[in-house]
Amino acid sequence: MDPEPHGTLVRTSDGVDLRITRTFDAPIDDVWASITESGRTAAWFGPWEGEPGAGNTIRVQMAFEEDAPWTDMRIDACDPPQHLGLSTSDDAGAWRLAVDLRETDGATELTLIHLGVPAEAVSEIGPGWEYYLDMLGAARAGTPLPDFADYFPSQSGYYRDLAANLG
Repeated sequence: MDPEPHGTLVRTSDGVDLRITRTFDAPIDDVWASITESGRTAAWFGPWEGEPGAGNTIRVQMAFEEDAPWTDMRIDACDPPQHLGLSTSDDAGAWRLAVDLRETDGATELTLIHLGVPAEAVSEIGPGWEYYLDMLGAARAGTPLPDFADYFPSQSGYYRDLAANLG
């Protein structure tokens, strides 16, 4: 069974902002560690090296991509444990990302926002972030990691329709 996409889009002057939310039955500090500590990001996204902190640039390995390339990411904002802002520019283009966390009654809601996505790219980018957030969930739960083939191209139509319905 293919996983169900959950993303939403908001039109902006730069294109659209893609927002995808997941909720974890865990305290905010633990979820924050899952997205900021290299040993933990290695399990679902890839390890990173460098000096953490706003204004610094780190190197991140895209461990689950073909050839596991390394890319530079700038930490634009870091307000533990609620907000992380990142940007990167490489052969795939320039991307700006934000992750917001909010804890309520011991559960933490994580919202990933990919800022300024060109509307025509949403059908490719959306399934990728759905995959990575489910990778995060599986790594946290200690369950088998999902297969990207279950996300792309099967979720592309969902995201193409979202972009078309923005008007």
